[in-house]
Amino acid sequence: MRIRMAAFAASALFVVSAISACGGSSDNGVASKSPDAIVTAATGAIDGVKSVHVSGSIISGGSPITLNLNLVSGKGGRGEMSENGLSFQLVEVGQFVYINGSPAFWRHFGGAAAAQLFQGKWLKAPASTGSLASLASLTNLHQLLSALLSSHGTLTKGATTTVNGQKAVAVNDTSKGGALYVATTGKPYPVKILKTGSQGGHLVFDRYNESVSLTAPPKAIDISQLQSK
Repeated sequence: MRIRMAAFAASALFVVSAISACGGSSDNGVASKSPDAIVTAATGAIDGVKSVHVSGSIISGGSPITLNLNLVSGKGGRGEMSENGLSFQLVEVGQFVYINGSPAFWRHFGGAAAAQLFQGKWLKAPASTGSLASLASLTNLHQLLSALLSSHGTLTKGATTTVNGQKAVAVNDTSKGGALYVATTGKPYPVKILKTGSQGGHLVFDRYNESVSLTAPPKAIDISQLQSK
């Protein structure tokens, strides 16, 4: 089960490499900048972000992956992820990653015995090492956003549009396919990343700097103790 869990974590992490609301009403001037300058402005804006909500889906190796995460700078995050309908809840806080899988999730990765043993239970592992370390990188707010914004090819500026009620300017990636949408009012935060092609998908960023509570699930089972038996 340890190897298959690590494989799933690596697959979920593909979201970063493959794709590789914003308060205020005043025009921030970003729409008049060059495409590279818009990305630079968005990269600078995320340095001061305290929290953000990230949601969306992408195709990885032919499998649909979805995520719905609340991330907190310097603390971790919480939410849900799934691949091919195999869903689990995720919490990263206090140097540990916690997961609570659906019965189908545990049945797939550990068999019927695991599905029965772990039903309704949380498992935990160190965030820096081990089979769940890759998942921890998805809850690192600045690491995730920086990786997404730095992974691009040749850029051209697109039209100004509205994304989930937020005015934004598009920056198109003409060599890799896809687009980044950056808020044109308030802080120039990224509000959406779109990836085209067979491995396509999208991520939406909203609820910037809202209060998010992170609490370690009680009575979580330490994965290292299971592996030592």
